[in-house]
Amino acid sequence: MFTHKIPQHIPLFTVLTILYFCCINAKSLNFSIDAPFSPAIATWYGSPEGAGSDGGACGFGSNVENAPYNSLISAGNENIYKSGKGCGTCYKVKCTKNVACSGNPVTVTITDECPECNYNQFDLSGKAFGSLAKPGQANTLRVAGKINIQYQRVPCSYGSTTIVFKIDQGSNPFYLAFAILFEEGDGDLASVALIPSKTKNLISMQQSFGATWKTQIPQGTSGPYSVRLTSVESRKSVLAPNVIPADWKPGQIYRSTVNFN
Repeated sequence: MFTHKIPQHIPLFTVLTILYFCCINAKSLNFSIDAPFSPAIATWYGSPEGAGSDGGACGFGSNVENAPYNSLISAGNENIYKSGKGCGTCYKVKCTKNVACSGNPVTVTITDECPECNYNQFDLSGKAFGSLAKPGQANTLRVAGKINIQYQRVPCSYGSTTIVFKIDQGSNPFYLAFAILFEEGDGDLASVALIPSKTKNLISMQQSFGATWKTQIPQGTSGPYSVRLTSVESRKSVLAPNVIPADWKPGQIYRSTVNFN
């Protein structure tokens, strides 16, 4: 029988604090501290120095070519793409088994899907794949086509970049959808809510595809709109105030003043 007791001289507050950080809060701790590298396979697609496809299945469009993504992106298999819920997540990848490998990790953002990829396979952009090589040997590594790599999930970090909302071309006064780019931290989102400035009533949004979220606009509702975002692992929330103007237009990009940091 288990008879060991907590020594009486240890304050109850201390015991509860240890239990919280050891057990209850283990999930958030595991995310904040980089997990060990795991084995995977990497291939590449698109042009040798390019960004793969034009934004791919996540809906980021040509933004993947520019800062802060800088073409260092990847398509993921089902386990990584997660039916679009993995869009925006970040991973460190490195290779060591090819003579052209530098062994130095490169951080990539998931911006596309690779439905034909195997379990834990990253289909990197040509630029990201070449960045795994020693100086001057990027083309040598790309010729290999398929290499063994190691990867780990890491928090996204984009410096001073703030969250951006790209209005979907199909949006209209009664239907609003937008792709959400450049989220730091978790990189993925658990929920998104639209807040009209006049009513302050939350309008819950649903994931449409990839990083694009959508909602019906109630009749008589107008902008500007604030947007509340909640991340998946850390459960952090951030409010982008009045980021969607009253005169928003399909195809336009609106930059907030906030991020998860």
